Amino acid sequence: MTAPIAITTGEPAGIGPEIAVAAAASSGLSTVLLGDAQLLRQAAVSAGIAWPLPPRVTVEHVGTAAPVVAGRLDARNAPYVLRTLDAAIDGCVRGRYGAMVTAPVHKGVINDAGVPFTGHTEYLAERTATPHVVMLLVGGGMRVALATTHLPLAQVPAAITGASLAAALDILQHDLRHRFGIVRPRIGVAGLNPHAGEGGHLGREEIDVIAPALASARARGIDAAGPFPADTLFVPATLSRFDAVLAMYHDQGLPVLKHASFGHGVNVTLGLPIVRTSVDHGTALDLAGKGAADAGSMKAALELADRLAARAGGPQAPA
Repeated sequence: MTAPIAITTGEPAGIGPEIAVAAAASSGLSTVLLGDAQLLRQAAVSAGIAWPLPPRVTVEHVGTAAPVVAGRLDARNAPYVLRTLDAAIDGCVRGRYGAMVTAPVHKGVINDAGVPFTGHTEYLAERTATPHVVMLLVGGGMRVALATTHLPLAQVPAAITGASLAAALDILQHDLRHRFGIVRPRIGVAGLNPHAGEGGHLGREEIDVIAPALASARARGIDAAGPFPADTLFVPATLSRFDAVLAMYHDQGLPVLKHASFGHGVNVTLGLPIVRTSVDHGTALDLAGKGAADAGSMKAALELADRLAARAGGPQAPA
């Protein structure tokens, strides 16, 4: 029997509890909700979901530290959010769970609690002692990976190195083959600067860093093309040539994908020893507790996690 999928229920004052319950109840999959049991019951009631949940859905109680008011952040509950993540990570590493799916968290309130936190991706990498991970968004017929993740824009150029690009391309190639079942992945790579540097007139990163990294990747057997100007790489005719795109920074690649699939896209962390997917949106504090949240992205994340966790070994039919 396949191990159940762990669902972390996210920021308690946001829509995470509600969409987690909705996705688990409607998926048909064996799942474990990690969160405060009373909070999840209230979320179900507000969303019009029958409680108790179906027998294939269980709740692993993790108690909040302070009362939860929908839409109102409370830094006292930041450790609770991290405890749910830790429980899911530990359970996946030990084989208790087949994968983990994460509801949105609020980075700011976690930092307000005195915990340095830049995002799920970085936290998962640290907790699993993974030296390099890659954020991949799936949706709208696209797969968009990021060479850098949650960095201030001013820090991005220095973070793009030959070594970091090599690691990103190696991970992307491996997981496209072994998780997504693409036998010979074709990867299109964006440049950093406008017009991919315009031959060095608008920046030399493409000439000095990105192009050499791509040549090295091709020598290792990776079908990586570019660097392309980002504004033309995302034109449908160009995108159709590739199975995935590697963008250089967060707001270069993700706005295009989210425009095409917002509310139904899925965030996947590649390179981990476990399977992790997540929603493509934030905590939506203004919608919390109103029964109006759309669980579409959470459902898509749960379904993709199930497919990715089922794969083992090598390329199979496409995901």
